[in-house]
Amino acid sequence: MIEPQAPAPPGSTQSREDAYGPGGDHGSPLCLPVRQGTGRFLVLAGVFVCAACGLVYELELVALAAYLMGDSVAQTSVVLSVMVFAMGIGSLAAKGLRRHAAAGFGAVEAALALVGGCSAMALYAVFAWTGDWGGVWANGPRALVVAFSLTTGLLIGAEVPLLMELIQRIRRQDAGGAVADLSAADYVGALVGGLAFPFLLLPLLGQLTGALITGAVNAVVGGALVLGLFRRDLTARARRLLVGANVCVLVVLASAAVLVDDFERAARHAMYGSDVRVALRTDVQEVLLTGGRDGRPLNLFLDGRLRVAGRDELRYHEALVHPAMHGPHGRVLVLGGGDGLAVREVLRHPGVRRVDVVEIDAGVVRLARRDPALSALNAHALDDPRVRVATADAFDWLRGAPPAAYDVVVSDLPHPGITASTKLYSQEFYGLTRRVLAPAGRLVVHGGAVESRPRDFWTVDATLRAAGLRTAAYRASGRRDGFAAGPDRGAVATAHAHRDWGFVLAARNAPVPRLDPSGPPPRTLTDSSLAADVRAAERTRVTGLPPSTLVHPRYGG
Repeated sequence: MIEPQAPAPPGSTQSREDAYGPGGDHGSPLCLPVRQGTGRFLVLAGVFVCAACGLVYELELVALAAYLMGDSVAQTSVVLSVMVFAMGIGSLAAKGLRRHAAAGFGAVEAALALVGGCSAMALYAVFAWTGDWGGVWANGPRALVVAFSLTTGLLIGAEVPLLMELIQRIRRQDAGGAVADLSAADYVGALVGGLAFPFLLLPLLGQLTGALITGAVNAVVGGALVLGLFRRDLTARARRLLVGANVCVLVVLASAAVLVDDFERAARHAMYGSDVRVALRTDVQEVLLTGGRDGRPLNLFLDGRLRVAGRDELRYHEALVHPAMHGPHGRVLVLGGGDGLAVREVLRHPGVRRVDVVEIDAGVVRLARRDPALSALNAHALDDPRVRVATADAFDWLRGAPPAAYDVVVSDLPHPGITASTKLYSQEFYGLTRRVLAPAGRLVVHGGAVESRPRDFWTVDATLRAAGLRTAAYRASGRRDGFAAGPDRGAVATAHAHRDWGFVLAARNAPVPRLDPSGPPPRTLTDSSLAADVRAAERTRVTGLPPSTLVHPRYGG
C-alpha cells in the first residue's frame, strides 16, 4: 500500500496546495466520519460500482442499437468511439469542478443515473413510435444513440478527476499511486459490469429493467458516498439539493420500472400492431408471434426482423426448396429453418429418407412444435420421424459433419448483412458445405433481395464460386406490402424496396434451376416462371466482386 506523504520538517511552511492536493483553495481540512483508511476504501468501492454501472450503460446502448437498427459492428463502433471521445471532453470539463469536488461528483452521479437508466427506454420508445414516420424522423433512433453516447461519455469522463480530488483530500499521496489505485478499482468494476450485463442483467431482467436497476444502483451509491463520507464538505443548501435530486431520480427510475411491462406491450403494439400473441426472449434472441388465429395471418419476428409472413411465406419457401430437390434428394440438410417451413417443403418430395436441421435457437424449435398456429403452418414437419434437429451454430456443426453425407443442403439463414450471419456467408463456410455434399449434391442459398441489394446478392454468388462451386442465380418476386418477409429485415417504411428474394443454386457441376418432374407441383412456381426468374436475376448481375471471407467480410449492413 502506498504510504502517505511524509510530514514537513519542523519549522517549514507547507502550502495549502501541498496540504489539500492540487487545485489550491479547498477550504479547511476534511473531517471524516470514519478513519482515513476506511474512507479511502469507501471511495475505491464507489469507483468500482460506478465503473460497473458505466460499462452496463455502454453495453446497453450497443445491444439495443444493434437490435433495433441492425449491423452490430457499425453500431458498436459509433457508440464506443463517441463515448471515448466524450469521456476525454468530460475529464477536461471536470477540472473546473475540483474546488467543489464532492458536490460536483454527487451531481454527476445523479445525472448519470438518470441518463443511463432511462436511455434504453427512451431509445426503444423513439424507435417504436416514430420508426415509420419517415422524413426527418427516419434517423431519429440513430441520432438518439449518438446523443446518449455523448452525454453518458461526458458524465463518465467527469467522474475520474473528481474522484481523484476526493481521494487525495482524504489522504495525500503521490499522483501516480492515486491514479493506480483508482484505475485498478475502475477496471475491475468494468470487468464485473461487462460480465454482469450478458450473463445476469440481460437474461434475468431484460434490457429495459436492467438499465433502470443499474441507474438506481448508481444513484444510491453516488449519493451515499457523497452525503455519507463528504457531507461536511457540502453546504446545507448543497446537501438539500443533492438529496432532492437523488430522490427525484430514484422516483423516476422506480416509476419506470413499475410501468416497464405496460410500456413494452404498448411499444410492441406500436411496432407490430395490436395482435401480438407471443413475446419471449430465448437464450439467443427475442421471438415474437402475431396473428395466427381468427383468420389473421401468422407473422414470426426474430430480433425485430420478420422471419415468417403467413401471407407470402409459401412463395419464399417453395422457391428456396423445390429447385434444389431436382435430382437425388434422399439425405437433406437444412441450415437454419427452425420454424419448420423449409422442412415442410422438403418432406413433400417422395424419396426423402432423412432431414437434418441445424438451428442455433432451441426456443424457436420449441415454438415451431408447440404453438398451434405455427405448427399447423409447418404441417408438424419437425415431428416427422425422418427429421432430426440439432441445436448448434451451423459453422461449428459443419466442421464436425461427415464428408459427402447429403444430397441437398438448404441454407435458410438470415441476411448476410446482419453481422451475426456474415460468417455463414463466407468462403470458409461454403468450403465446409461443399465438403458435406455428395458428388451430385446441390446447395441452395438465400442471398437477400436482388433488386435493392444487388452487390450483397452477387457477392454471395462470387463467394460460392470461390469455394469451388458452380452457380445459377434466380429470384422470386411478389412480396406483399408491409414488413418484408423472409430473413431480411424490412420495416413498413422500407418494405417497398424489398419486393423480391434472391437465391443461388450451387453444385460441383453447372446447375440448372428447374422443378423435379416426379415431385409435388408447387403452388406458386412453375418451370416457365422459374426460367423467367433466372433471367430477371441475371439482368442485375454485378461483375468483378471479390468473395467474402471470415477476415474480410464484404456484405453491407
